[in-house]
Amino acid sequence: MASPASRPDPVLSREDGVRAAYAAHGDELYRLALRGLGDAGAAQDVVQETFLRAWRARERYDSSRASLRTWLFEIARNVVIDTHRARSSRPWLRGLADHETLERAAPEVADGWEVLMRRVLVEEALRRIGDDHRRALEETYLADRPYPEVAAELGIPESTLRSRVFYGLKALRVVMEEMEVTS
Repeated sequence: MASPASRPDPVLSREDGVRAAYAAHGDELYRLALRGLGDAGAAQDVVQETFLRAWRARERYDSSRASLRTWLFEIARNVVIDTHRARSSRPWLRGLADHETLERAAPEVADGWEVLMRRVLVEEALRRIGDDHRRALEETYLADRPYPEVAAELGIPESTLRSRVFYGLKALRVVMEEMEVTS
């Protein structure tokens, strides 16, 4: 008998569950692929391939390691990379688009893709820490607001806010290590 961690997520085990996952995450995955590829048709193909790969690998999905959203985004990232590799290995595909546009977009796509993936992973990690620590980090680090202003808004001493930020960063680091996110 399979261990609980290796059992497929119930959402992906049923056809209606896959539809629900698509309804919940399909649009986001499409926007991510469109941003990464700059081609609406290819972005649609990426979303389709993402759900196909997720369905085929559903038994390897472990909800204790990452949310379904994060897992799907990681699959989509791999599909976009595969698509870029396929384009570069098939020069005749370049004839279907303007060379200058593709060359200008390529470095931005790689940098933008990494930033986007990092953002998705950090959002997932933030969901896994306590509310007080999450709020302190979101307001000070992500919103780049001054400590006195945030402390006043939250109705706590500034020293308490600094403590929450300190321990929140420690908790975030631990969660990201559990998620196997490297620097």
